[in-house]
Formats: sequence, structure tokens, C-alpha cells
Amino acid sequence: MSNPNQLLLLADHIKLSLLERQRAQSLDIGGDANDGHISRSLDQFKDGLTSLESELKRLEESGDEDGALDISDVLPGLQKQYDDLTAQFHGFSSPSTNDTLTHPNDASLSPDFQHATQKPAAPGSSLRPKNARTVSKTVRFSDNPSTDPRSPDIEAQLFGSRYRDNPDDTMGYRDEAEGLNNVQVHAYHQRVMDEQDEQLDRLGASIARQRELSMQIGDELDDQVAMLDEVDGAVDRHQGRLDRAKRQVNKITRAAGESKQMIAIIVLIIVLVLLIAILK
Repeated sequence: MSNPNQLLLLADHIKLSLLERQRAQSLDIGGDANDGHISRSLDQFKDGLTSLESELKRLEESGDEDGALDISDVLPGLQKQYDDLTAQFHGFSSPSTNDTLTHPNDASLSPDFQHATQKPAAPGSSLRPKNARTVSKTVRFSDNPSTDPRSPDIEAQLFGSRYRDNPDDTMGYRDEAEGLNNVQVHAYHQRVMDEQDEQLDRLGASIARQRELSMQIGDELDDQVAMLDEVDGAVDRHQGRLDRAKRQVNKITRAAGESKQMIAIIVLIIVLVLLIAILK
């Protein structure tokens, strides 16, 4: 992992895990369950920093000043966050490490950090102000809330059914992500992206097969066109021969007609000569 953005996202998830750990410890419900996961995340963070330093050296040697400058700008901050998070994980807290722990790199995670840094209420404490009147509330239960006309599904009325990528899938995103912490949500997103990458790979392979098949069809069509051109040329040659033969036949026919006329003239002359001889 040599991408600074991925390391910043990993740092935010480690921060959230540490804040949830502190929150669980303050409630005496045990916060050591995720220590193994946090430790592995820190190791991954350290490996990412090492890869980033190697990438920086490679860019400097290759003369890519812009890429090296981008990494050198973000590398010290990432190193400081790693040191502060490691200190927090091992129980060495300080104002500097606390400041790193409570400030996300991604502003969109601010609500999650705000929720994780809220101090839990003491057991048995009441959030109701002193001398406040206690209002009696009546709760009406229904044996079958889904068919109770007095308690309609407002969400279904306003927005309809939940959107799902796969209509046959009975579990939507909200159902899948409900009850998951930030690390699990990140893992869920990663799994979804891996599945999408796998589907895209299969789609790419199918498109490649279609392209190869199309090229084979194109080659076959080129061969057929060449064969048709050869047949067309042969037909033209035979048509020329037939035209020449037809002209020769017409010539012979005309010559034969002229010969018949000459024979008829000769016969008439002979008959005339015989008649003259007989009449004398």
C-alpha cells in the first residue's frame, strides 16, 4: 500500500478503533477484543510507510520531481500519525497524541469521530434537568404492526421500497451495514468493491472473447469477399468469351446468307442459257 490516500484512510480507521477501545474501557465492558485487529492495522500502516519511502526514493532517482514532492509533503504527517497512534495503542497518552487521535483526515468522518469521543453517561444518571416535570407517556402496542392501519410505514409511503442492486437479494445495504462499526463497514465496502472488480474482470474477459470472435468473423468475411471477387472475374472472362463466340456465329450466318444468293444467281444464269439454246 504505497498510496497516501489509502494510508490516510487506514489512519482514520485506526483512530476510530482506538476511540471505541477507550470508550469500551471507560464503560468497563472490555476494550481489548480488537487489540489484535488494531495491531495488524498498525503493522499494515508501517509497511505502507516503508513502501511510500521506497517510492519516494525511486521517484527522486528517476527525476520525477512532482511525484516526489507530492509524497514528501504528506510523508512526515503520516509518520507522525503512526507514531502517535502507536503510542496511544500502548497506553502512552499525551496532548499531542490525543489531538492526532480525535481529528480525522477525512472531513466526512467527523460525525463518527464526534460520536466516538462523546463521554458515556454514568450508570443510573438521568439527563432530565432538576425540578422538571415528569410527563406520563402512553405507549400503544400492536400484535401485528405491519398490518396496523394506524401505524403506516412512513418510509415506504414516502420513498417506496428500498433500492437493491440485485432484486432477488433480500438484504439491502442498510440491512447489511446495520450494527457494524466503522472498521466492519470499511471491510464490507472493500468486499463489495472486490466483488465488483471480479465481475468487471469477468466482463472484460467476455468482451475480449467477443472481440476475438468479431475479428475472426471479419477475417472470414474478407476471405469470402476475395472469393466472390475471383468468381466475379471468372464470370467476366466467360462472358467475354461468349460475346466473341456470338459475334463469330453472326458473321458466319451472314456469310452463309450471301453464299446462298450467289448460288441462286448462278443457277438462274445456267437455266437462262439452256432456254436460249433450246429455243434456237
